[in-house]
Amino acid sequence: MFAFLKFISFLIFLNYLSSPDLLKGYEHGIAMHGTVKYKKGFESFDYAYPKAPKGGKVKLSSIGTFDNLNPYILKGVAAWQTAYLFETLMKSSSDEAFSQYGLLASGIRVPTDRSWVSFKINPKAKFSDQSSVLAEDVVFSFNIMTTKGHPAWKNYYSQVDRAEKLGDREVKFFFKGEINRELPLIIGYQLPIFSKKYWEGKDFSKTTLTPPIGSGPYLVSDINPGRSITLRKDPNYWGKDLNVNKGKFNFEEIHTDFFRDETVAMEAFKSGSYDFKLENSSKNWATSYKFNAVKNQKVIVEEIPYERPSGMQGFAFNTRKSIFKNRDVRKALTYAFDFEWSNKNLFYGAYTRTKSFFDNSELSSQSLPNSRELNILKKYKGKIPNEVFTEIYKPPTTFGEENSLRNNLRIARRILKKEGWIIKDDKLVNKTSGEIFKFEILLRSPLFERIVLPLKRNFKKLGIDVSIRTVQDDSQYQKRLEEFDFDMIVSNFGSVISPGNEQKNWWGSEAANQVGSMNVVGVQDQVIDEIIDKLISAKNREELVDYTRVLDRILLFNYYLIPQFHIGHYRVAYWDKFSRPKLSPKYDLGFDFWWYDSEKSKNIKNTIDKKEENNNNFNFFYYLLIIFIILLIFYKKKKKNA
Repeated sequence: MFAFLKFISFLIFLNYLSSPDLLKGYEHGIAMHGTVKYKKGFESFDYAYPKAPKGGKVKLSSIGTFDNLNPYILKGVAAWQTAYLFETLMKSSSDEAFSQYGLLASGIRVPTDRSWVSFKINPKAKFSDQSSVLAEDVVFSFNIMTTKGHPAWKNYYSQVDRAEKLGDREVKFFFKGEINRELPLIIGYQLPIFSKKYWEGKDFSKTTLTPPIGSGPYLVSDINPGRSITLRKDPNYWGKDLNVNKGKFNFEEIHTDFFRDETVAMEAFKSGSYDFKLENSSKNWATSYKFNAVKNQKVIVEEIPYERPSGMQGFAFNTRKSIFKNRDVRKALTYAFDFEWSNKNLFYGAYTRTKSFFDNSELSSQSLPNSRELNILKKYKGKIPNEVFTEIYKPPTTFGEENSLRNNLRIARRILKKEGWIIKDDKLVNKTSGEIFKFEILLRSPLFERIVLPLKRNFKKLGIDVSIRTVQDDSQYQKRLEEFDFDMIVSNFGSVISPGNEQKNWWGSEAANQVGSMNVVGVQDQVIDEIIDKLISAKNREELVDYTRVLDRILLFNYYLIPQFHIGHYRVAYWDKFSRPKLSPKYDLGFDFWWYDSEKSKNIKNTIDKKEENNNNFNFFYYLLIIFIILLIFYKKKKKNA
């Protein structure tokens, strides 16, 4: 009996060893550092409500226009909503620093040094035409993105040597150069997968208004180019029961209207033309949400906190321009921005001054460098600003001191004079070349004009001639950005929980002159390149934090931009026809997990219908009164003539 049991146990063990997942080392998820939060077979993310009802329509808004349904190329202005059409191999969770779980891929496999990655494709994964997603589609997607896609993708994936099909549903990516521990995750969640069959014979690099085949939860059901786009749930969506999708994509229909002007968009929201608004203007937040629907609680106005880094928004210098090449000149210009005045008079005290590219997080350099950071920094002594060793970056302030702005401008003038710029006939000129210091601030939205005008006045006090140009034509503005045809812009270097490859696109030398890259500042610095490489290859979270803080210090003390401001929460307003999970994700708004609440919607509809009925009644009696007055005037004239 004992021998028989031993034999059975041996067979079970062999069967266990021969299971595909174990034999090939495939895992259900991957973390950038450490281990994943959610174990294999988890039901759903903690911030999801798996029983959320499906159905209903949500109406959204967008400022600008669109002429393209392919968001992955340089040409045209893409409708961002089309990202719903495409899936990636993995899905990031929004309550972990950087972890991913299977989406199109049911498993991921990496060696200890992460020198390559392979994915096992879920056999249930299908495109919207019901054809299977195969390894050849993944290989095709990588190749087409790096050859015909936006030029930034080629740089982004520059360390990927090739993608290779191992089987119908198994694909492997081989990496080259210095180890980049983030690459497996980048491939997993940032490479959209296209249908090879659909795109064969088509030019991927050209704009299109024909909805392409994807594998995502929605299909384009209607488009009015430049004006509106409507998405409808794919009834055959293959991934609706995946744990990463439980409680997600609940709306049956997503309709977006495009507005050219924020003021018009605000009035449209008040009238109920669309349902949800993420508010970016402190002025609007303080003054525009006092209409009756808010008072009657038909429109909900709330601030939803988040725990992610704030990111950096600022007035970015284009260092490709001769007047901005000098670091100390850029430093001098930072003294012209009076944040405290703007916050009090323009922003209703809503904002906090940004002092780091990673404010509100452990990644911020808002402390003196620790011993590990100093060991990194000392290798570059003489090649980086001396301040990084002994100072904490603090942007100029006008808080609490009389005539503080005047004092700041005096400091700026002294620095400029030292760098060869003098006042002549009330203008700042270069004493050697005679060049007049003047430049243009390029804006995308008229909302920013009120912020820039005080800055322009302060620049004028320094003798600097500044012009402001607002380009509301999205395609024209985008083209100028892509070709770096600007002097200064308002730019946003987004919130990043786990910095990595995106830093190359923002600050890397290779991206500086690459058309369409996000290195709008034009940074070309070998030290920064090395720090980014070390950051990307960090073996643990502690090492990542150290290199990120070092990068933060070097960027800040090079004065590549004038830091602006941030808030620590989302400002949202929405008609009370939705519900959402009780737990919000730490690092995202999580709107895709909201759902349409039919009971709430009935109340809203009755309110709007009653309002329209009252308006119609009012209009009827108003016009009747006008007709009566006209008839009365006509009658009196006729009587007088008689």
